[in-house]
Amino acid sequence: MTRHRSWAEPWKIKVVEPIEMTTRSERERHIRDAGFNTFLVRSEEVYIDLLTDSGTSAMSDRQWAGMMMGDEAYAGSRNYYHLEEAVREIYGYQELIPTHQGRGAEHLLSKLLIKPGDHVPGNMYFTTTRLHQELAGGTFHDVIIDEAHNPASEHPFKGDIDLAKLDALVREVGAERVPYVCVAVTVNLAGGQPVSMANLVKVSEYCHARGIKVMLDATRAVENAWFIQQREPGMHGRTVAQILRMLCDLTDGATMSGKKDSLVNIGGWLGLRDPKLAAKAQNLVVVYEGLHTYGGLAGRDLEAMAIGIRESIQESYIRSRIGQVYYLGERLQHAGVPIVKPIGGHAVFLDAAAMLPHVPRDQFPAQALAAALYVESGVRAMERGAVSAGRDPATGENRYPKLELVRLTIPRRVYTQAHMDVVTESVIALFEDRDRVHGLRFTYEPEYLRFFQARFEPVGAARVLDTPDGADLSEEPHFELGGS
Repeated sequence: MTRHRSWAEPWKIKVVEPIEMTTRSERERHIRDAGFNTFLVRSEEVYIDLLTDSGTSAMSDRQWAGMMMGDEAYAGSRNYYHLEEAVREIYGYQELIPTHQGRGAEHLLSKLLIKPGDHVPGNMYFTTTRLHQELAGGTFHDVIIDEAHNPASEHPFKGDIDLAKLDALVREVGAERVPYVCVAVTVNLAGGQPVSMANLVKVSEYCHARGIKVMLDATRAVENAWFIQQREPGMHGRTVAQILRMLCDLTDGATMSGKKDSLVNIGGWLGLRDPKLAAKAQNLVVVYEGLHTYGGLAGRDLEAMAIGIRESIQESYIRSRIGQVYYLGERLQHAGVPIVKPIGGHAVFLDAAAMLPHVPRDQFPAQALAAALYVESGVRAMERGAVSAGRDPATGENRYPKLELVRLTIPRRVYTQAHMDVVTESVIALFEDRDRVHGLRFTYEPEYLRFFQARFEPVGAARVLDTPDGADLSEEPHFELGGS
Protein backbone atom coordinates (compact mmCIF):
# COMPACT_ATOMS: atom_id res chain seq x y z
CA MET A 1 0.00 0.00 0.00
CA THR A 2 1.30 3.46 -0.93
CA ARG A 3 1.16 5.86 1.99
CA HIS A 4 1.01 9.63 1.74
CA ARG A 5 4.17 11.25 3.10
CA SER A 6 4.46 14.91 4.05
CA TRP A 7 7.24 16.80 2.33
CA ALA A 8 9.67 19.20 3.95
CA GLU A 9 11.87 21.99 2.67
CA PRO A 10 15.23 20.71 1.35
CA TRP A 11 17.22 23.08 3.55
CA LYS A 12 17.94 23.88 7.19
CA ILE A 13 17.69 27.32 8.79
CA LYS A 14 21.00 28.87 9.92
CA VAL A 15 20.14 32.54 10.36
CA VAL A 16 16.81 34.11 11.30
CA GLU A 17 15.46 37.63 10.91
CA PRO A 18 12.93 38.55 13.62
CA ILE A 19 9.56 39.90 12.48
CA GLU A 20 6.77 41.37 14.59
CA MET A 21 3.05 41.84 14.11
CA THR A 22 1.64 45.35 14.48
CA THR A 23 -1.80 46.24 15.82
CA ARG A 24 -4.69 47.00 13.53
CA SER A 25 -4.69 50.67 14.52
CA GLU A 26 -0.99 50.89 13.64
CA ARG A 27 -1.61 49.27 10.25
CA GLU A 28 -4.49 51.68 9.60
CA ARG A 29 -2.06 54.54 10.13
CA HIS A 30 0.70 52.93 8.07
CA ILE A 31 -1.49 52.29 5.02
CA ARG A 32 -2.92 55.81 5.19
CA ASP A 33 0.58 57.30 5.39
CA ALA A 34 1.53 55.13 2.38
CA GLY A 35 -1.34 56.47 0.29
CA PHE A 36 -2.99 53.01 0.32
CA ASN A 37 -0.16 51.72 -1.85
CA THR A 38 1.57 48.64 -0.43
CA PHE A 39 4.78 49.57 -2.27
CA LEU A 40 5.06 52.62 0.00
CA VAL A 41 4.67 50.73 3.28
CA ARG A 42 7.98 50.35 5.13
CA SER A 43 9.22 46.78 5.39
CA GLU A 44 9.53 47.02 9.18
CA GLU A 45 5.76 47.60 9.27
CA VAL A 46 5.05 44.34 7.42
CA TYR A 47 4.49 40.95 9.09
CA ILE A 48 4.63 38.59 6.10
CA ASP A 49 5.95 40.21 2.93
CA LEU A 50 4.48 38.76 -0.26
CA LEU A 51 4.92 41.93 -2.33
CA THR A 52 7.35 40.29 -4.75
CA ASP A 53 9.75 37.42 -5.29
CA SER A 54 12.22 39.81 -6.93
CA GLY A 55 15.45 40.05 -4.96
CA THR A 56 13.78 38.72 -1.81
CA SER A 57 15.20 35.17 -1.84
CA ALA A 58 17.31 33.73 0.96
CA MET A 59 20.78 32.94 -0.34
CA SER A 60 22.48 29.65 0.50
CA ASP A 61 25.62 29.12 2.58
CA ARG A 62 27.50 28.51 -0.68
CA GLN A 63 26.30 31.78 -2.15
CA TRP A 64 27.33 33.68 0.99
CA ALA A 65 30.71 31.97 0.85
CA GLY A 66 30.97 33.03 -2.80
CA MET A 67 30.31 36.63 -1.77
CA MET A 68 33.58 36.54 0.14
CA MET A 69 35.35 35.58 -3.08
CA GLY A 70 34.35 38.75 -4.89
CA ASP A 71 36.95 40.08 -7.30
CA GLU A 72 36.19 43.79 -7.31
CA ALA A 73 38.52 44.67 -10.17
CA TYR A 74 36.94 47.27 -12.45
CA ALA A 75 37.82 45.26 -15.57
CA GLY A 76 38.00 41.51 -16.16
CA SER A 77 36.70 40.32 -12.78
CA ARG A 78 37.06 36.55 -12.46
CA ASN A 79 33.48 36.45 -11.12
CA TYR A 80 32.24 37.63 -14.51
CA TYR A 81 33.85 34.61 -16.15
CA HIS A 82 32.31 32.30 -13.56
CA LEU A 83 28.89 33.76 -14.42
CA GLU A 84 29.60 33.50 -18.15
CA GLU A 85 30.45 29.82 -17.71
CA ALA A 86 27.24 29.17 -15.75
CA VAL A 87 25.03 30.93 -18.33
CA ARG A 88 26.69 29.10 -21.22
CA GLU A 89 26.36 25.73 -19.51
CA ILE A 90 22.82 26.02 -18.09
CA TYR A 91 21.07 28.43 -20.49
CA GLY A 92 23.18 27.91 -23.59
CA TYR A 93 23.76 31.55 -24.58
CA GLN A 94 27.36 32.07 -25.64
CA GLU A 95 27.33 35.86 -25.38
CA LEU A 96 26.72 37.38 -21.92
CA ILE A 97 26.14 41.01 -20.98
CA PRO A 98 25.57 41.50 -17.23
CA THR A 99 23.19 44.22 -16.03
CA HIS A 100 22.16 45.59 -12.65
CA GLN A 101 18.82 43.75 -12.93
CA GLY A 102 16.33 42.50 -15.53
CA ARG A 103 15.02 45.86 -16.64
CA GLY A 104 18.57 46.88 -17.54
CA ALA A 105 18.64 43.96 -19.99
CA GLU A 106 15.18 44.94 -21.31
CA HIS A 107 16.45 48.46 -21.91
CA LEU A 108 19.50 47.25 -23.86
CA LEU A 109 17.44 44.86 -25.98
CA SER A 110 14.87 47.52 -26.82
CA LYS A 111 17.58 50.05 -27.76
CA LEU A 112 19.33 47.45 -29.92
CA LEU A 113 16.43 46.04 -31.90
CA ILE A 114 13.41 48.37 -31.88
CA LYS A 115 13.02 51.27 -34.30
CA PRO A 116 10.20 53.85 -34.15
CA GLY A 117 7.11 52.35 -35.77
CA ASP A 118 8.05 48.74 -35.01
CA HIS A 119 5.62 46.24 -33.50
CA VAL A 120 6.56 43.79 -30.74
CA PRO A 121 4.18 40.87 -30.11
CA GLY A 122 4.30 39.01 -26.82
CA ASN A 123 2.38 36.63 -24.61
CA MET A 124 0.80 39.29 -22.40
CA TYR A 125 2.67 42.42 -21.40
CA PHE A 126 4.93 42.92 -18.43
CA THR A 127 5.10 46.45 -17.06
CA THR A 128 8.77 47.33 -17.44
CA THR A 129 9.17 45.30 -20.65
CA ARG A 130 6.35 47.10 -22.42
CA LEU A 131 7.50 50.52 -21.21
CA HIS A 132 11.02 49.98 -22.60
CA GLN A 133 9.50 48.84 -25.90
CA GLU A 134 7.27 51.93 -26.04
CA LEU A 135 10.09 54.32 -25.10
CA ALA A 136 12.10 52.87 -28.00
CA GLY A 137 9.23 53.72 -30.37
CA GLY A 138 7.61 50.28 -30.58
CA THR A 139 4.03 49.14 -30.06
CA PHE A 140 3.29 46.10 -27.94
CA HIS A 141 0.70 43.54 -29.11
CA ASP A 142 -0.73 40.82 -26.88
CA VAL A 143 -0.86 37.53 -28.80
CA ILE A 144 -1.42 35.17 -25.89
CA ILE A 145 -4.14 32.51 -26.13
CA ASP A 146 -7.62 33.58 -25.00
CA GLU A 147 -7.63 31.16 -22.07
CA ALA A 148 -4.97 33.31 -20.37
CA HIS A 149 -7.53 36.04 -19.80
CA ASN A 150 -9.97 33.68 -18.07
CA PRO A 151 -8.97 33.14 -14.41
CA ALA A 152 -11.22 30.08 -14.14
CA SER A 153 -9.73 28.25 -17.14
CA GLU A 154 -7.76 25.11 -16.22
CA HIS A 155 -5.70 25.13 -19.44
CA PRO A 156 -2.29 23.70 -18.44
CA PHE A 157 -0.28 26.13 -20.59
CA LYS A 158 -2.10 29.46 -20.48
CA GLY A 159 1.12 31.25 -21.40
CA ASP A 160 1.11 29.85 -24.96
CA ILE A 161 1.19 32.20 -27.93
CA ASP A 162 -1.77 32.08 -30.29
CA LEU A 163 -0.14 31.45 -33.68
CA ALA A 164 -3.21 32.78 -35.52
CA LYS A 165 -3.00 36.10 -33.66
CA LEU A 166 0.74 36.31 -34.31
CA ASP A 167 0.31 35.55 -38.00
CA ALA A 168 -2.48 38.13 -38.36
CA LEU A 169 -0.25 40.83 -36.89
CA VAL A 170 2.74 39.91 -39.06
CA ARG A 171 0.57 39.93 -42.18
CA GLU A 172 -0.88 43.32 -41.21
CA VAL A 173 2.35 45.19 -40.43
CA GLY A 174 4.92 43.13 -42.36
CA ALA A 175 7.64 40.89 -40.94
CA GLU A 176 10.23 43.64 -41.45
CA ARG A 177 8.44 45.77 -38.79
CA VAL A 178 8.51 42.96 -36.21
CA PRO A 179 12.06 42.91 -34.77
CA TYR A 180 11.35 40.07 -32.36
CA VAL A 181 8.67 38.19 -30.49
CA CYS A 182 8.96 38.47 -26.71
CA VAL A 183 8.11 35.15 -25.02
CA ALA A 184 7.77 35.30 -21.24
CA VAL A 185 8.19 32.05 -19.33
CA THR A 186 6.24 31.90 -17.07
CA VAL A 187 3.68 34.68 -17.73
CA ASN A 188 3.51 36.82 -14.62
CA LEU A 189 0.36 38.85 -15.27
CA ALA A 190 -1.59 35.77 -16.38
CA GLY A 191 -1.03 34.26 -12.94
CA GLY A 192 2.41 32.70 -13.32
CA GLN A 193 1.25 30.52 -16.21
CA PRO A 194 3.71 28.44 -18.26
CA VAL A 195 4.43 28.09 -21.98
CA SER A 196 4.53 24.59 -23.46
CA MET A 197 7.55 23.25 -25.31
CA ALA A 198 5.34 22.36 -28.27
CA ASN A 199 4.11 25.94 -28.54
CA LEU A 200 7.59 27.45 -28.38
CA VAL A 201 8.75 25.05 -31.09
CA LYS A 202 5.96 26.32 -33.37
CA VAL A 203 6.65 29.96 -32.53
CA SER A 204 10.35 29.49 -33.22
CA GLU A 205 9.74 27.79 -36.56
CA TYR A 206 7.23 30.45 -37.63
CA CYS A 207 9.45 33.40 -36.67
CA HIS A 208 12.74 32.09 -38.00
CA ALA A 209 11.14 31.27 -41.36
CA ARG A 210 10.31 35.00 -41.63
CA GLY A 211 13.51 36.49 -40.25
CA ILE A 212 11.95 37.43 -36.92
CA LYS A 213 13.97 36.88 -33.75
CA VAL A 214 12.58 35.08 -30.70
CA MET A 215 13.62 36.60 -27.39
CA LEU A 216 12.91 34.94 -24.09
CA ASP A 217 12.02 36.68 -20.87
CA ALA A 218 13.78 33.97 -18.87
CA THR A 219 13.15 35.46 -15.44
CA ARG A 220 11.22 32.38 -14.25
CA ALA A 221 12.24 29.92 -16.97
CA VAL A 222 13.27 27.29 -14.41
CA GLU A 223 9.75 27.28 -12.99
CA ASN A 224 8.38 27.01 -16.52
CA ALA A 225 10.63 24.01 -17.16
CA TRP A 226 9.21 22.31 -14.07
CA PHE A 227 5.65 22.78 -15.34
CA ILE A 228 6.64 21.27 -18.70
CA GLN A 229 8.17 18.32 -16.90
CA GLN A 230 4.99 17.77 -14.89
CA ARG A 231 2.30 18.57 -17.50
CA GLU A 232 3.53 18.07 -21.05
CA PRO A 233 3.35 14.62 -22.67
CA GLY A 234 6.76 13.08 -23.32
CA MET A 235 8.59 15.39 -20.91
CA HIS A 236 8.20 13.65 -17.56
CA GLY A 237 11.40 11.64 -17.93
CA ARG A 238 13.58 14.69 -18.56
CA THR A 239 15.26 16.79 -15.88
CA VAL A 240 14.37 20.41 -15.28
CA ALA A 241 17.88 21.35 -16.43
CA GLN A 242 17.43 19.49 -19.73
CA ILE A 243 14.05 21.11 -20.38
CA LEU A 244 15.38 24.56 -19.54
CA ARG A 245 18.16 24.16 -22.09
CA MET A 246 15.67 22.92 -24.71
CA LEU A 247 13.57 26.06 -24.19
CA CYS A 248 16.53 28.38 -24.56
CA ASP A 249 17.90 26.57 -27.60
CA LEU A 250 14.74 27.56 -29.50
CA THR A 251 15.45 31.27 -29.03
CA ASP A 252 17.92 33.92 -30.19
CA GLY A 253 18.50 35.46 -26.80
CA ALA A 254 17.05 36.22 -23.39
CA THR A 255 16.66 38.93 -20.82
CA MET A 256 17.11 37.73 -17.27
CA SER A 257 16.37 39.09 -13.83
CA GLY A 258 18.61 37.03 -11.60
CA LYS A 259 16.57 38.30 -8.65
CA LYS A 260 14.00 35.55 -9.29
CA ASP A 261 15.10 32.11 -10.48
CA SER A 262 18.78 32.69 -9.74
CA LEU A 263 18.21 33.28 -6.03
CA VAL A 264 20.10 36.56 -5.63
CA ASN A 265 19.16 39.95 -4.25
CA ILE A 266 20.40 41.97 -7.23
CA GLY A 267 21.58 41.32 -10.77
CA GLY A 268 20.55 40.33 -14.27
CA TRP A 269 21.89 39.70 -17.74
CA LEU A 270 21.25 39.76 -21.45
CA GLY A 271 22.17 36.55 -23.23
CA LEU A 272 22.61 36.45 -27.02
CA ARG A 273 23.77 34.09 -29.76
CA ASP A 274 24.80 36.64 -32.43
CA PRO A 275 28.36 37.91 -31.71
CA LYS A 276 27.81 41.08 -33.75
CA LEU A 277 24.65 41.96 -31.84
CA ALA A 278 26.43 41.14 -28.58
CA ALA A 279 29.26 43.54 -29.49
CA LYS A 280 26.71 46.34 -29.87
CA ALA A 281 25.13 45.38 -26.53
CA GLN A 282 28.54 45.44 -24.85
CA ASN A 283 29.06 48.93 -26.21
CA LEU A 284 25.67 50.10 -24.93
CA VAL A 285 26.09 48.53 -21.49
CA VAL A 286 29.14 50.73 -20.94
CA VAL A 287 26.91 53.77 -21.45
CA TYR A 288 24.00 52.73 -19.23
CA GLU A 289 25.22 50.11 -16.72
CA GLY A 290 28.99 49.77 -16.44
CA LEU A 291 31.87 47.97 -18.12
CA HIS A 292 30.84 44.84 -20.00
CA THR A 293 32.53 42.60 -17.39
CA TYR A 294 30.53 43.92 -14.45
CA GLY A 295 27.41 45.63 -15.86
CA GLY A 296 26.66 47.68 -12.76
CA LEU A 297 27.26 44.81 -10.31
CA ALA A 298 29.90 44.12 -7.70
CA GLY A 299 32.05 41.06 -8.31
CA ARG A 300 30.54 39.36 -5.26
CA ASP A 301 27.06 39.73 -6.77
CA LEU A 302 28.23 38.15 -10.02
CA GLU A 303 29.60 35.21 -8.04
CA ALA A 304 26.41 34.74 -6.01
CA MET A 305 24.39 34.69 -9.24
CA ALA A 306 26.68 32.11 -10.87
CA ILE A 307 26.20 29.82 -7.87
CA GLY A 308 22.46 30.53 -7.70
CA ILE A 309 21.98 29.52 -11.34
CA ARG A 310 23.24 26.02 -10.55
CA GLU A 311 21.24 25.77 -7.33
CA SER A 312 18.04 26.80 -9.11
CA ILE A 313 17.94 23.70 -11.33
CA GLN A 314 18.22 21.19 -8.49
CA GLU A 315 15.14 18.98 -8.64
CA SER A 316 14.56 18.93 -4.88
CA TYR A 317 14.73 22.72 -4.70
CA ILE A 318 12.34 23.53 -7.55
CA ARG A 319 9.86 20.88 -6.39
CA SER A 320 9.73 22.41 -2.90
CA ARG A 321 9.61 25.97 -4.23
CA ILE A 322 6.53 25.39 -6.36
CA GLY A 323 5.13 23.00 -3.76
CA GLN A 324 4.89 25.86 -1.27
CA VAL A 325 2.95 27.95 -3.79
CA TYR A 326 0.62 25.01 -4.38
CA TYR A 327 0.12 24.56 -0.64
CA LEU A 328 -1.15 28.12 -0.26
CA GLY A 329 -3.23 28.03 -3.44
CA GLU A 330 -4.93 24.73 -2.68
CA ARG A 331 -5.90 25.85 0.83
CA LEU A 332 -7.46 29.02 -0.56
CA GLN A 333 -9.29 27.11 -3.28
CA HIS A 334 -10.68 24.69 -0.70
CA ALA A 335 -12.09 27.67 1.22
CA GLY A 336 -13.83 29.01 -1.90
CA VAL A 337 -11.58 32.03 -2.40
CA PRO A 338 -11.53 32.95 -6.12
CA ILE A 339 -7.98 32.57 -7.47
CA VAL A 340 -6.41 32.20 -10.90
CA LYS A 341 -6.38 28.57 -12.03
CA PRO A 342 -4.31 26.53 -12.42
CA ILE A 343 -2.00 27.63 -9.61
CA GLY A 344 1.13 29.29 -10.98
CA GLY A 345 4.79 28.92 -10.16
CA HIS A 346 5.80 31.96 -8.10
CA ALA A 347 2.57 33.28 -6.64
CA VAL A 348 -1.10 32.74 -5.91
CA PHE A 349 -3.23 35.35 -7.65
CA LEU A 350 -6.50 36.43 -6.02
CA ASP A 351 -9.27 37.30 -8.47
CA ALA A 352 -10.08 40.74 -7.09
CA ALA A 353 -12.86 41.42 -9.60
CA ALA A 354 -14.69 38.27 -8.48
CA MET A 355 -13.93 38.89 -4.83
CA LEU A 356 -15.11 42.54 -4.82
CA PRO A 357 -17.95 42.78 -7.37
CA HIS A 358 -19.30 45.83 -5.49
CA VAL A 359 -16.14 47.85 -6.30
CA PRO A 360 -16.21 49.35 -9.86
CA ARG A 361 -13.15 48.87 -12.07
CA ASP A 362 -12.46 52.63 -12.04
CA GLN A 363 -12.08 52.36 -8.25
CA PHE A 364 -9.32 49.77 -8.64
CA PRO A 365 -10.58 46.71 -6.75
CA ALA A 366 -7.20 44.94 -6.79
CA GLN A 367 -5.43 47.96 -5.28
CA ALA A 368 -8.17 48.22 -2.67
CA LEU A 369 -7.97 44.51 -1.86
CA ALA A 370 -4.20 44.60 -1.41
CA ALA A 371 -4.49 47.57 0.97
CA ALA A 372 -7.33 45.90 2.89
CA LEU A 373 -5.35 42.66 3.28
CA TYR A 374 -2.49 44.61 4.84
CA VAL A 375 -4.87 46.30 7.29
CA GLU A 376 -6.51 42.96 8.10
CA SER A 377 -3.36 40.97 8.77
CA GLY A 378 -0.06 42.72 8.14
CA VAL A 379 0.41 40.60 5.00
CA ARG A 380 1.74 42.71 2.12
CA ALA A 381 0.68 41.74 -1.41
CA MET A 382 0.61 43.71 -4.65
CA GLU A 383 -1.90 44.81 -7.28
CA ARG A 384 -1.74 43.37 -10.80
CA GLY A 385 -4.68 44.97 -12.58
CA ALA A 386 -5.74 48.36 -13.91
CA VAL A 387 -3.24 50.34 -11.83
CA SER A 388 -0.36 48.22 -13.15
CA ALA A 389 -1.74 48.41 -16.70
CA GLY A 390 -1.42 52.21 -16.72
CA ARG A 391 -2.89 54.52 -19.33
CA ASP A 392 -3.13 54.26 -23.08
CA PRO A 393 -0.42 56.64 -24.39
CA ALA A 394 -2.63 57.68 -27.30
CA THR A 395 -5.88 58.44 -25.43
CA GLY A 396 -4.70 58.94 -21.85
CA GLU A 397 -7.50 56.68 -20.64
CA ASN A 398 -6.99 53.97 -18.06
CA ARG A 399 -6.33 50.52 -19.46
CA TYR A 400 -8.64 47.89 -17.99
CA PRO A 401 -7.18 44.43 -18.53
CA LYS A 402 -9.50 41.44 -18.29
CA LEU A 403 -7.62 40.26 -15.22
CA GLU A 404 -7.86 42.32 -12.03
CA LEU A 405 -5.62 40.46 -9.60
CA VAL A 406 -3.83 40.64 -6.27
CA ARG A 407 -0.55 38.73 -6.28
CA LEU A 408 0.57 36.81 -3.20
CA THR A 409 4.19 36.34 -4.24
CA ILE A 410 6.24 33.83 -2.28
CA PRO A 411 9.96 34.61 -1.83
CA ARG A 412 12.26 31.64 -2.33
CA ARG A 413 13.59 29.81 0.74
CA VAL A 414 12.25 32.50 3.10
CA TYR A 415 8.96 31.49 4.72
CA THR A 416 7.72 28.27 6.32
CA GLN A 417 4.44 26.41 5.89
CA ALA A 418 3.27 28.02 9.13
CA HIS A 419 3.60 31.43 7.48
CA MET A 420 1.49 30.13 4.61
CA ASP A 421 -1.16 29.02 7.11
CA VAL A 422 -1.29 32.54 8.55
CA VAL A 423 -1.64 33.98 5.04
CA THR A 424 -4.42 31.51 4.24
CA GLU A 425 -6.39 32.38 7.36
CA SER A 426 -5.92 36.11 6.74
CA VAL A 427 -7.19 35.95 3.15
CA ILE A 428 -10.16 33.78 4.15
CA ALA A 429 -11.11 36.19 6.94
CA LEU A 430 -11.02 39.09 4.51
CA PHE A 431 -12.98 37.12 1.91
CA GLU A 432 -15.72 36.43 4.43
CA ASP A 433 -15.98 40.17 5.22
CA ARG A 434 -15.29 41.41 1.69
CA ASP A 435 -18.29 43.77 1.69
CA ARG A 436 -16.34 45.96 4.13
CA VAL A 437 -13.76 46.84 1.44
CA HIS A 438 -14.11 50.22 -0.30
CA GLY A 439 -12.71 51.40 -3.63
CA LEU A 440 -9.88 53.90 -4.18
CA ARG A 441 -9.10 56.93 -6.32
CA PHE A 442 -5.80 58.56 -7.23
CA THR A 443 -4.41 61.47 -5.26
CA TYR A 444 -1.02 61.27 -7.02
CA GLU A 445 -0.20 59.50 -10.29
CA PRO A 446 3.35 59.28 -11.69
CA GLU A 447 3.89 59.40 -15.44
CA TYR A 448 5.61 56.02 -15.71
CA LEU A 449 5.03 52.70 -13.94
CA ARG A 450 2.49 54.36 -11.68
CA PHE A 451 1.86 51.31 -9.50
CA PHE A 452 5.23 51.74 -7.78
CA GLN A 453 4.68 55.27 -6.43
CA ALA A 454 1.01 56.25 -6.88
CA ARG A 455 -1.04 57.39 -3.90
CA PHE A 456 -4.74 56.88 -3.28
CA GLU A 457 -7.60 57.64 -0.93
CA PRO A 458 -10.81 55.69 -0.25
CA VAL A 459 -13.91 56.62 -2.22
CA GLY A 460 -16.82 57.68 0.00
CA ALA A 461 -15.30 56.26 3.21
CA ALA A 462 -12.74 57.06 5.86
CA ARG A 463 -11.00 53.71 5.47
CA VAL A 464 -10.36 51.19 2.71
CA LEU A 465 -11.54 48.49 5.14
CA ASP A 466 -14.30 49.11 7.65
CA THR A 467 -13.54 48.09 11.22
CA PRO A 468 -15.46 45.00 12.42
CA ASP A 469 -18.12 45.76 15.03
CA GLY A 470 -16.71 45.56 18.53
CA ALA A 471 -13.07 45.30 17.42
CA ASP A 472 -10.37 46.62 19.74
CA LEU A 473 -7.88 48.26 17.38
CA SER A 474 -5.14 48.40 20.02
CA GLU A 475 -5.03 44.64 20.66
CA GLU A 476 -2.37 42.36 19.28
CA PRO A 477 -3.73 39.56 17.08
CA HIS A 478 -4.21 36.30 18.96
CA PHE A 479 -2.57 33.17 17.55
CA GLU A 480 -3.42 29.69 18.74
CA LEU A 481 -0.44 27.46 19.50
CA GLY A 482 -0.83 23.96 18.12
CA GLY A 483 -3.93 24.85 16.14
CA SER A 484 -4.96 22.98 13.04
